[in-house]
Amino acid sequence: MLLRINHPELPLQQYTSLLPHKLMDELTTLAKQFQGMRFVHANSTATGGGVAEILQSLVPFMNSLGLATERIVVSPEDSQFFQVTKRIHNLLQGSSGSLSPEELDVYFRCSEQVAEDIRSRELQADVWFLHDPQLLPLAMQLPKMNGELRLWVCHIDLTAPNAETLEALAPLTSYYDGLAFSLDEFVPEGIVGRYPVYITPPSIDPLTDKNTAMGREEALKIVSAMGVDPERPLVCQVSRFDYWKDPWGVVDSFRQARESAPGIQLALLGLSQAADDPEALGVLHSVKEYAGGDPDIHAYFYPDDLPDSIDRIVNAFQTASSVILQKSTREGFGLTVSEAMWKGQPVIGGNVGGIRTQIEDGVCGFLVNNPQECGERIVQLIQDESLRSNMGKAAQERIREKFLLPRLALDYLKAVRSLLPLNATLEHNGSTNGRADPFDALEQLSLNGRKQ
Repeated sequence: MLLRINHPELPLQQYTSLLPHKLMDELTTLAKQFQGMRFVHANSTATGGGVAEILQSLVPFMNSLGLATERIVVSPEDSQFFQVTKRIHNLLQGSSGSLSPEELDVYFRCSEQVAEDIRSRELQADVWFLHDPQLLPLAMQLPKMNGELRLWVCHIDLTAPNAETLEALAPLTSYYDGLAFSLDEFVPEGIVGRYPVYITPPSIDPLTDKNTAMGREEALKIVSAMGVDPERPLVCQVSRFDYWKDPWGVVDSFRQARESAPGIQLALLGLSQAADDPEALGVLHSVKEYAGGDPDIHAYFYPDDLPDSIDRIVNAFQTASSVILQKSTREGFGLTVSEAMWKGQPVIGGNVGGIRTQIEDGVCGFLVNNPQECGERIVQLIQDESLRSNMGKAAQERIREKFLLPRLALDYLKAVRSLLPLNATLEHNGSTNGRADPFDALEQLSLNGRKQ
């Protein structure tokens, strides 16, 4: 039910050349104030999806700053749990409907089982970061140690939530010391002014296999092994198969663009590793049926028999493509936008949520409101190589300034610092005082998605 994720150490010095010196100086100075404290990040899946990807880098980065930081993954035994939490995710992003009493029972019962597991193992920390609705009830269900801080981090788009679902779950936020959201516009009105709120946009790690520079020739070799014609322009969306990512709209945009730019091809790259997304396979089947066997449309889902690692395949598609899309209709952030922009690619994105934060319209990409606009922008970028190049340079610089990993770590530490009294001396709840560390008794999983 609880899994401890082990990550390799990060070379802190390799980040310094990529970031403003002022940011790194502020970060290292602030980190010294928390020496001796233990931090825990908890989420619901080890791999797959944006939160898992963020934590895969953030946790070892915090350790490299000298902060004892753990990551645990909760996985309730009842398989219905992720069905229910996916439904909660969709409702909070604006789907119609309501949670049944049976669904709420599954949600709270499974969460209580996780809480009991944490209690029985005596897992303690000075600061807990609990990510997304899957873990929201835990602060209510766990006894709080003296001086302990708990922050709930919400990564989803709450611009137009299902009111009934939000009303049902909002009281759970009162058990937290602070709440973190990706954008100001995601903070529900009923929370403003009642609890400490922090805005912490996600970020990418520039040193992972997915985000380090890959030569175009190498990238074309990989996409060719995946069935793409390396001699023809490629349009690509990297996203799991999800209703909110609008893959059907992507197909419509591509077909419209192909009328003006014959010979282009489309890749929908959604190689699945996320255990908490039970709907993806159904979306895939629907999209493939909608594509109607079009030989120019390639859809990728199954992570088996691949010519390289998933991270390097994503890197290759983002590098080899002529146009990158992220045509979401709701989006908490959309890490794939920053990933592509960091590689010097302008991105055409849905004019929603976190995509608006990343793309400066007309400068480092385009924001679009419908498939027709998207199709027109595809043609514009395909046909104007100079525009594509200039926008790509602006895109990379924007990510360097705003959306690399150390900035997110700084945001989180600033939130913690603001919740502590000035000159506070905490009882270190994470200290073992010579006892066996209870985190060592958890089942272990080692992950490595880094450039060697």
